[in-house]
Amino acid sequence: MADRQKKRCNEAPAVEPSAALNAVCPYYTMFPLEFPISVMEKFHKQKLCVLDPFCGRGTTIFAARLKGHQAYGIDCSPIAIAIARAKLAETVDSDVMALAKEILESETEVVVPEGEFWKWAYSAGTLREVCKLREGLKGLRSDAANLLRAICLGALHGPLTVSVDARSYFSNQMPRTFASKPHYSVRFWKAKALSPGSVDVLKVITNRVARLKLDTLPKCEGTSKVSAADSRLARGYASVPETIDLVITSPPYYGMRTYVADQWLRNWFLGGLPAVPYGERNPLSHQSPEAFAESLAQVWDRVGERLSSSGRMFIRFGAIPSRKAKPREIMLTSLEHSRFSWEVRRVRLADSAASGKRQACHMGDRVKSEAIAEHDYEISL
Repeated sequence: MADRQKKRCNEAPAVEPSAALNAVCPYYTMFPLEFPISVMEKFHKQKLCVLDPFCGRGTTIFAARLKGHQAYGIDCSPIAIAIARAKLAETVDSDVMALAKEILESETEVVVPEGEFWKWAYSAGTLREVCKLREGLKGLRSDAANLLRAICLGALHGPLTVSVDARSYFSNQMPRTFASKPHYSVRFWKAKALSPGSVDVLKVITNRVARLKLDTLPKCEGTSKVSAADSRLARGYASVPETIDLVITSPPYYGMRTYVADQWLRNWFLGGLPAVPYGERNPLSHQSPEAFAESLAQVWDRVGERLSSSGRMFIRFGAIPSRKAKPREIMLTSLEHSRFSWEVRRVRLADSAASGKRQACHMGDRVKSEAIAEHDYEISL
């Protein structure tokens, strides 16, 4: 008895995995981490194979990692892919910091964007270091690089703090979820007499890495992966296993077509042009609610090809107030257009986008009306 008690006392206490990595970079998202976790906890199978065909920032992917399940994500946005891949990174603080220092201390020549926006957005020294990180991370696909990339995306722009030493972002005053457009930003900074100020880039990265508590995270299961692809097309599922147990997803709102344009600074950091990419192409058609439903049906076709006979699909679905469309009708119509026979087993009211601080309220002053309530759909074949 005494030996058993002594052994129990010497054992290290179990460490609860940190959820901080899920918030490594703000992004439009329609559900909190609790949603996919609560769904996974309904299933008693020890190891699930989970898919999110609209993975966004990878909340479902991260939830699966925390719960010990194999997970696959698909998205067409380069920003979403960069953030979601960080959720699968298996690395340690020292490796991430070593890579950051190596890039910042390198003698690599970088192209620094010019123009009024860039002079007001960042101090000259800060912008040069940001450009070094941008260039140094190009093409790197290690876990440390994936995590550092997402950390930089999260720190690229955001609100100022009173104390320079407490800075968490590289930029002058900006929103943290989306990047305001250049002309608006310059007018705002001039009107408020806000100068960018010098930022210790490495210190910001150091503080952000420490907050993630990487040593508490479990390893990823199996061949979990995030793919940059169009989830309507079969080739986008090349890395996904033949059989899926569970799908947890939340498609874009009907009418939300500016994911990359609203993230234009992060798109630039990932190798895009230093300008807003207006006229971006969207895999889902937003011409009408019917066309949107037909686009979604193509995704449900791909999912149906891999979902097991006992599998389930959980979809959180909503809409933006500015579009005169009924989200429930769009959802049900999309299932009817699919070549598979889907059964809606349950529909329940989810929290509104405002109460969960999700996509609609991230749009800030651009959304004047109240958020439309979202619904959770449990669906099977």
